[in-house]
Amino acid sequence: MSEQTVINRITEICQLISHYNHQYYVLDEPSVPDAEYDRLMRELITLETQHPELKTIDSPSQKVGGVALKSFSQVTHQLPMLSLDNVFSEQEWLAFVKRLGDRLTRGGVKSTLDFAICAEPKLDGLAVSIRYEKGVFVQAATRGDGMVGENITENVRTIKSIPLRLQGQSFPDVLEVRGEVFMPKASFEALNKQAIKKGDKAFANPRNAAAGSLRQLDSKITAKRNLAFYAYGIGFVGAMPKTDDLAENAVASIDESWLASSHYQRLCQIKALGLPMCPEVRLLKNAKEVEAFYQDILQQRESLSYEIDGTVFKVDDIALQEKLGFVARAPRWATAYKFPAQEELTILESVDFQVGRTGAITPVARLKPIFVGGVTVSNATLHNQDEIDRLGIQINDTVIIRRAGDVIPQIVSVVIERRPENAAVIVFPSECPVCQSAVLKAEGEAVLRCTGGLYCQAQRKEAIKHFASRKALDVDGLGDKLVEQLVDEGLIKTPADLFKLTELDVSTMERMGQKSATNLIKGLDAARATTLAKFIYALGIREVGETTAANLAQYFLNFAAIKSASAEQLQQVPDVGVIVAKNIVNFFAEEHNVEVVKELEGIMSWPDIERKSDDELPLKDQTFVLTGTLSKMGRNEAKAALQALGAKVSGSVSAKTNYLVAGEKAGSKLVKAQDLGVSVLTEDEMIALLG
Repeated sequence: MSEQTVINRITEICQLISHYNHQYYVLDEPSVPDAEYDRLMRELITLETQHPELKTIDSPSQKVGGVALKSFSQVTHQLPMLSLDNVFSEQEWLAFVKRLGDRLTRGGVKSTLDFAICAEPKLDGLAVSIRYEKGVFVQAATRGDGMVGENITENVRTIKSIPLRLQGQSFPDVLEVRGEVFMPKASFEALNKQAIKKGDKAFANPRNAAAGSLRQLDSKITAKRNLAFYAYGIGFVGAMPKTDDLAENAVASIDESWLASSHYQRLCQIKALGLPMCPEVRLLKNAKEVEAFYQDILQQRESLSYEIDGTVFKVDDIALQEKLGFVARAPRWATAYKFPAQEELTILESVDFQVGRTGAITPVARLKPIFVGGVTVSNATLHNQDEIDRLGIQINDTVIIRRAGDVIPQIVSVVIERRPENAAVIVFPSECPVCQSAVLKAEGEAVLRCTGGLYCQAQRKEAIKHFASRKALDVDGLGDKLVEQLVDEGLIKTPADLFKLTELDVSTMERMGQKSATNLIKGLDAARATTLAKFIYALGIREVGETTAANLAQYFLNFAAIKSASAEQLQQVPDVGVIVAKNIVNFFAEEHNVEVVKELEGIMSWPDIERKSDDELPLKDQTFVLTGTLSKMGRNEAKAALQALGAKVSGSVSAKTNYLVAGEKAGSKLVKAQDLGVSVLTEDEMIALLG
């Protein structure tokens, strides 16, 4: 490839990626799949690696992060970055408007309420200034003290929604765009989930996460944080500075011919250049429409993809803004209309422990009642021991409680300096508070669980539903709602009790006629005869799915051997690792489970399993994955047929997969298999293989 061809291709890719970024982040109209975008980016990075002299500062590849900095330098703002004053009620807003009206009347403007208002959600992030010279991104800085901020250029460069080159041709030599860098809610949740999984401290809120990400000395870390940006205004606009007196030169250099006379229109100008504008920004006819906008955004708050803590209202007419001027650190022509507080202080009075449907034991904080987020809060979840350790919380501590909309109240942090002498460590129970079975915390999990799955009242419904489910015993006529009804009426307490039901018991229940009752009893009678694999699966042992159950049955041949097997012996079974082996051992170590299982063994039966020779297992050590719709045999039938010949059937494609069976409408699994070079079979080819 000639140098000119490479130059042309790099230019083409850069233009395409910039175009796609504009469509995705500014217009919210993505036009190509992520895979195509990724392919272009990989090609660009490859070409720039091969030809480093052709890499430019506005290349989209610069968004992946560069060499780590030793420290942040300082940036002096050419125009001050001011903060906003706040109002907290309609009365305070009207008082603000009156002050505007009084000042404008003195300035020769008669009307006090008829001027247009630019209305915006108040993003809960970090204010930044972004400088473009000749349309190219050259610098980004924090607000700092309003006059001097920190140089965060390399970190802001990684934010995908910020273009490294402006769109179009019509813009000033120097354009400073001001806006908010924030972390979307989904990104924040993913980041904290990852942090907790790694044992790191989670961020308290998206704002802290955004601020922490922007202050990373290594921009590669920032690049992975999926930050976003919305513009909310313009700073310095004009020619390149020609003197050392930046502030004086800034005023002299403003290009009035380019700037719109409306604040809202200036935001539209910025958007046209490729920078994203918050989609909820509105131009209101007058100050009377403000309250309606405030209430509308307040109602939308929880459904928005980003955190906000209020609204911002700005006089739209730039000429009026200039008449109104500034106070020391804030403009007179704008204010933040804040939402009611969502965080308050209260006392953690005690901790109770609740048992969930899957046996998870959750600590629940009992709080001194406090009014927050529009309601009185007296309880909050503490999730697990790891979360308690992270917070460093104790009983009788003063805590910060947060409630956002309908979200369950959370304890955000502890006010350590207010810890009283009678503070007490939170002690987790050594046995289930519901059924007194042993409790254990599985390796790699933060949750403490009750081990009495077949016995515990808190887990009763879910255990019986699983026992009767289609992939387990497949009891005809026994759906989830009926299970709940039987438990609620006290007719069954364990899976074994199902087989003690009579037609009379069932027929007297609400919405159950004689025919339905007869069919249910027939279904239960039929379910008494099963297979060892299905019985093992039906017990609901944690992490023991269909495949593992089948492998256990085939390896040990009988149930007694499985019950008495050690963890080491269990790990000899294909697909059984350390965690699954411990789960099985713990299940049969709990006396309550053993009692129920013994009762079931006296009720149910299954045929003996004979160990097959290698000749009878031609697909031994072969891993298959099924995807798409199979037209000649059901998915479960195909799976059973493959397993009968010794094959392992997995749910996901990996490098260890030997064959992928692709039916109609095969999707991502087929693509992945092709990428990994896995052999792909049609349904007919699989049937031929089965013989």
